[in-house]
Amino acid sequence: MSSLVRSERTRYIQTVTTAADPSRERWNRRWAGERASAATTPSGFLIAETETLPPGRALDVACGAGRNAVWLARHGWRVTGVDFSDVALRAARELAVASGVEVEWIEADAVTWVPPGRAYDLVTVMYLQLPARERRAALAHAASAVRPGGTLLVVGHDLLNLTEGSGGPTQADVLFTPDDVVAEIGDLAIEKSLRVQRAVDGGGAARDAIDALVRARRPAGG
Repeated sequence: MSSLVRSERTRYIQTVTTAADPSRERWNRRWAGERASAATTPSGFLIAETETLPPGRALDVACGAGRNAVWLARHGWRVTGVDFSDVALRAARELAVASGVEVEWIEADAVTWVPPGRAYDLVTVMYLQLPARERRAALAHAASAVRPGGTLLVVGHDLLNLTEGSGGPTQADVLFTPDDVVAEIGDLAIEKSLRVQRAVDGGGAARDAIDALVRARRPAGG
């Protein structure tokens, strides 16, 4: 069951559940608390990996407060942002309005929500940190949404960050490696699969963070 809300610059699709979800409530508390002042600037990796792509239709999975979705929209993409937290999506809608762009927002669980198949020129999954079984489901859905000739970009906290990096989750079961992602996105052609370093916000950390980055493409005839 879902409901649809429209305004001048917003199309908001809300997935309605009949029972409270502890995970969703936890993320709502985080977005209302420690993440309430989260950065509104996009990921540098998103910019570097997509700025040369011709704008088309984009899907931002686990979009949070919308920083990456809004940047894509500002650069000509027709964007759908999906997130589990209605608190985060409220901030995302406000950011879109303040930026003068239109984005479709969908309140849904990336693990169970199934996007339209082969419908997007770009699908991004940025810092979606889940246990392996849930991650595999979310990445399989994301990969299935990439149209022929389209791109999938996955970036997240690498397992090595736990011992050699800085910041990020401290639970090893929600961290992953580039090889994990490659194994979980089906038959897409891998263009890039590597560990990358990222300066930690604030500049006071002794070490850079270590992220996993995978960029893949569905062959034009695939």
